Amino acid sequence: MVDFKLPDLGENIESGEVINVLVAEGDSLSEDQPVIELETDKAVIEVPSSVSGTITKVMISKGDQATVGQVLLVVDSDGASSTPAAPAEPEPEPEVVAAPAPVPAAVEAPAGSGPVEVTLPELGEGIDAGDVVSILVSPGDTVEAEQGLVELEIDKGVVEMPSPSAGVVKAIHVKQGDRASIGQLIVTLEAVAPSPATTATAVAPSQAASAVQAAPSAAAARAGDHQPDARPVPAAPSVRGMAREIGVDVRAVQGTGPGARISAADVKAHSKKLHESRGAGAGIATVPLPDFSKWGDIEREPFSNVRRITAQRMGASWSTIPHVTQFDQSDVTALEVWRKEFGKQVEKAGAKLTPTAIILKVAAAALGKFPQFSASIDMADEQIIYKKYCHIGVAVDTKRGLLVPVIRDVDRKSITQISVELGQMAEKTRDGKLSIDDMQGGCFTVSNLGGIGGTAFTPIVNAPEVAILGVARGSTQPVYIDTQLQPRTIMPLSLSYDHRVIDGADGARFLRYICQGLENPFFLAFEG
Repeated sequence: MVDFKLPDLGENIESGEVINVLVAEGDSLSEDQPVIELETDKAVIEVPSSVSGTITKVMISKGDQATVGQVLLVVDSDGASSTPAAPAEPEPEPEVVAAPAPVPAAVEAPAGSGPVEVTLPELGEGIDAGDVVSILVSPGDTVEAEQGLVELEIDKGVVEMPSPSAGVVKAIHVKQGDRASIGQLIVTLEAVAPSPATTATAVAPSQAASAVQAAPSAAAARAGDHQPDARPVPAAPSVRGMAREIGVDVRAVQGTGPGARISAADVKAHSKKLHESRGAGAGIATVPLPDFSKWGDIEREPFSNVRRITAQRMGASWSTIPHVTQFDQSDVTALEVWRKEFGKQVEKAGAKLTPTAIILKVAAAALGKFPQFSASIDMADEQIIYKKYCHIGVAVDTKRGLLVPVIRDVDRKSITQISVELGQMAEKTRDGKLSIDDMQGGCFTVSNLGGIGGTAFTPIVNAPEVAILGVARGSTQPVYIDTQLQPRTIMPLSLSYDHRVIDGADGARFLRYICQGLENPFFLAFEG
């Protein structure tokens, strides 16, 4: 048997929503055959199989949130050489100020091997259920006694439910978002004989309630005695792996579990403290909402995957990047005449000559003259990363939300080539066929709302970039030229940038350079 797990999807993509399952139990599966359609924050993609054989179990359903490393299928392999992916890492969980102690194990560890049905124990007085916010293991995983199996959100916070014994996970009976009740079957284990050092004992319901209520004070008491280098690190392999991946020294993390055991939440909380101590900002606080239904009918709609990720990233960008927005106007009267004149030439290549194509070419020239605008900042090592390439993202408004396909090597392409590529990207965007590669590698972004309207706006920097150009609708305005009023076409431009990297004077120079490039089509030829 082979577990086919969700492979790595690309830079900064950890999960996606399953919008279609393309196979069923009993089907014959071949390598590279699509098995699911997955919606990530960047695109809808088909996930191909890396194994072949007969599908014995489908572990995912339409509407589920699938995480990189999560088991999708169990396959009776017919000799495929592929090996299973690395064990799944836990999904991000909500942050809490003081997490209660982990839920006690529901059953005692058995004396020998055999199946163990792990049910949800009593959680404390007045608590009869909890929401599953994260599944920490996958079928086939080997777990240790007291290792977290699932995370539950109760009214007192987020708690881990530990394994009652060491063993192998045979089945998981809940999924993220489920409401789990006391006594409900959560996980089935194939237990192994425990060693004396790892024997788990059951905890009485009254002790469970006390543990939940006393967790904050116990964690506070442990904080004063914490000496990370003086003891073995009590953390599951998956937690250690996550710490390595995000650059956290697990020995420096204060655990909040039994015996100061370190959970995924502890690692993330420690990482957040480090981030804040470097001056990156505390993030956007969640404001409690009133009961709107008191004043009339309401309807709630859950976030789409694109909206969820957009909200997270834009919130992070706004709270961690010191934004400055520079405004200017460009007289594009001559450019519009030039665009109509050469538009027929571009049409012969199968594309349309749009202002966006010209703006991209001018922006590429500006980035070559002002390289700090296509850089990224590394606050951890206090360095600025300059890129020797010119890939520009174009923000696109779609029914699914905001997507940013990237046009590569804009500085090396003609305006005709850029126009053709923009047309191809627009078609792929409309058809929902943008790939992960189409959305990665940008070093600057252009957001053109001129086709919709508006006089100006303040775009948010698309981290880890440091600048973004906003374009509003051009309009005919009276302008004095040689003491005479003349009708001119004026295009408003807005440049937002990261003030840690870019000074205000450079922001003004960069934007004026773009204005000049748009005002005079021959300006860039003389600039070189």
